[in-house]
Order: sequence, then structure tokens, then C-alpha cells
Amino acid sequence: QLHVVESGGGLVQAGGTLRLSCTASGRTFSSYAMGWFRQAPGKERESVAAISGSGVNTYYADSVKGLFAISADNAKNTVYLQMNSLKPEDTAVYFCAAVRAYNSNYYGARDYEYDYWGQGTQVTVSA
Repeated sequence: QLHVVESGGGLVQAGGTLRLSCTASGRTFSSYAMGWFRQAPGKERESVAAISGSGVNTYYADSVKGLFAISADNAKNTVYLQMNSLKPEDTAVYFCAAVRAYNSNYYGARDYEYDYWGQGTQVTVSA
């Protein structure tokens, strides 16, 4: 069992930055692919970014390419989502998720590929 906890959300003005953190405990962190997802009010959950267990491969949704960056610190069992140039439409609850990956270069870009989920952290971007 993997326990996933997000932190770092908050209120920021448009154009600002936030860095979300996700700590996973319970297993060898580098054996898991990690993903960030978000869900805005009244909308379906969508993928934001993902990273393979090796840290070599990453994925970004088109809406955040060049603006957000995902990274991992395996020594700290933590994955980060650096969010730059935030827009009001980035307002959502952000979730971190993990899936056991036997291929260290695998990442999942869809929520159904993930088994372990955090409770989410609210990000609000004001205009």
C-alpha cells in the first residue's frame, strides 16, 4: 500500500507561481510512476503531468506545456509540480497519483492507469 499526500496549494494571483509537492510513503518510490491531475468545479478530472519512476520520461497536457514542470526527488519520496504563469482557468483541486511501474520508463497519462490517490490540494488563481 502506498500513501500519497499533496501539499502546496493556495491562493495566487494570475501570473503567479506555486509549487505543489506530493509525498508517497510505504514502498520504493522509484518503482512508481507519478501523475498530477486536476478537477475544476463542474468539470471532469483531467491529466496535468506525469513522470516515470526513472524520472527520465515526462508527460504534459497541452494546456500546461511550457508553463508547468514535473520533477521527482526519489531520495525524499517526493514529486513536485512547479506551476508558472498561472491563469484563473488553472483553478482546481490538484491530485497526485501513483501506480506501480515494472518498466521504470513508464508513465500514465490517464487517471484510470493509477491506483493510489491523494486527497487533493486546492489551487485558486484570482484574476
